[in-house]
Amino acid sequence: MQKINIGKAGPQTGKLGMGCMRMSPVWNNAARPEKESIAAIHCALDHGVQFLNTGDFYGAGHNELLVGKAIKDRRDQAYISVKFGAVFDGHMLGLDLRPNSIRNFINYSLVRLGVDYIDLYQPCRIDEDHLLEDIIGTIGDLIQAGKVRQLGLSEITATQLQKAHNIYPVAALEYGYSLADRTLETVLLPLAEQLGITVVAFASTAEGLLTSHLSRPLAKNDYRNHFSRFQGENLIHNLKKVQFLTDMASAKNCSTAQLAIAWVNTQHNNIMPLISMNTVSRVEETLEAMNIRFTGEELVQLNQEFAPGAIWGDTYLHRQ
Repeated sequence: MQKINIGKAGPQTGKLGMGCMRMSPVWNNAARPEKESIAAIHCALDHGVQFLNTGDFYGAGHNELLVGKAIKDRRDQAYISVKFGAVFDGHMLGLDLRPNSIRNFINYSLVRLGVDYIDLYQPCRIDEDHLLEDIIGTIGDLIQAGKVRQLGLSEITATQLQKAHNIYPVAALEYGYSLADRTLETVLLPLAEQLGITVVAFASTAEGLLTSHLSRPLAKNDYRNHFSRFQGENLIHNLKKVQFLTDMASAKNCSTAQLAIAWVNTQHNNIMPLISMNTVSRVEETLEAMNIRFTGEELVQLNQEFAPGAIWGDTYLHRQ
């Protein structure tokens, strides 16, 4: 397992993060079988995948309880990243980033996870209704109190990242990044590198688009129906583009999803792919993807085929 520092002078972890969200009831999905999920987490830890990403609103606390069970006797092997701030009732209602709420959220998370501290604590988003100084300052207070080790941020603008870092050093930035979504490359990635901030890249397969398992039409209850990327002519066009990736994957004797993950992994030493891994087989498949290498010609071809704008339509990643 390759290694990566979380922040300029932060601890080292394996250069692969495990997203635990889909083990819990989210996006109209039922919770995964608990034994299966815990086995997947244990398999990841066994192979040096230390970065475990959860959120206090994933399944209304279900996800933190699950992760807590999985790491009960293995706390020293796990680096725990927790997102907070979203208000949910079947779907996202808004954000609560008031200082007193943050101080309340952290205590519930510590109890559910069964730990004394959280390694990385991050608001899931930032909005204009809450002062950034109050949010970052409160997390800084939690770090001083020993309840949190490092500050993270998620899905923010370059201006917000710079301003937050001026208030308190930011260790990690979580952001969607894939062959289909390359906004990160223009400003945020260079800024993160300049500031010594590690990028945790989620949605490497673009919500399943960059796999060989997506076909049209989507099921009526599929949450992706709300995004223009997965609608009508956009989806027809996008699936044709993905065929190029599938053909290259076949030539390299790997899956389309593995190739999409491998591309993210090879883009920068400062990027950690954050992959949803719900089963042992999924963990093993992703570990194999981390060892895939590209020739210079292959990278040129992929960058040409999936240049910004090549994929039509938007998703929830395009809010700004």
